[in-house]
Amino acid sequence: MTRETILELLERVQAGEITPSAALRELARLPYEDAGFARIDHHRTLRLGLPEVIYATGKTPEQVAEIFARMAAAGGSVLATRGSAEAYAAVQERVPEADWHEMARIIGLRKPATREDSGPVAVVCAGTSDLPVAEEAAVTAEYLGLRVARIQDVGVAGLHRILAEREALNQARAVIVCAGMEGALPSVVGGMVAAPVIGVPTSVGYGAAFAGVAALLGMLNSCSPNVCVVNIDNGFGAAYVAAMIVRGATAAQPEMSEAAAAQR
Repeated sequence: MTRETILELLERVQAGEITPSAALRELARLPYEDAGFARIDHHRTLRLGLPEVIYATGKTPEQVAEIFARMAAAGGSVLATRGSAEAYAAVQERVPEADWHEMARIIGLRKPATREDSGPVAVVCAGTSDLPVAEEAAVTAEYLGLRVARIQDVGVAGLHRILAEREALNQARAVIVCAGMEGALPSVVGGMVAAPVIGVPTSVGYGAAFAGVAALLGMLNSCSPNVCVVNIDNGFGAAYVAAMIVRGATAAQPEMSEAAAAQR
């Protein structure tokens, strides 16, 4: 249940269209709805301004579909990450409007309208092999209402490629950088921009890359002070943090403007 649906519910009580006891039954689902095998946190949108997201790995297609359908019934956007074609088929039987983003492995519903002040966020990937993780980040960010600029195949083996994207990078309020191998790209981008950079190490590389551990350690040791790091292949987590950064910056803008005006 989103802020909008709760406000609509209260307005219906005020207008006499629904009784207070009926509204109470609707609100009783907060802070979560018990589905037996899962407790769905409908209250997360109220706490964070961003919805709970289904992690599909380890769940049966039927479990994913049940959670997805209950969240869809509560209103707002629904997102399931690390989904499979089988899980999508089960979801579509219950929620025909759901979409399947194959490369990102995301099942989604009702992508929200993107606000003009909600970004842009740049999603950068070092190589084509990093695209699945980068797409998970980009698609997640779009479902969270952000404008996204995709910058692909700009790894450090050819620095002229990332240097050619300076304008797009400078416009971003947050930059997500996905890279495997030695994981050097976030440090390079961090030295180019005046925005938070979220490094996403990917499990791409030969044996000594240790399935992303080398990239993870490289990013954690970045000398660029604006670089922070999420876990290996965690494009979703990077997008969620980026959305909170952008929302926080947007909310703070009026106060910052007033303070600046007072100083003048």
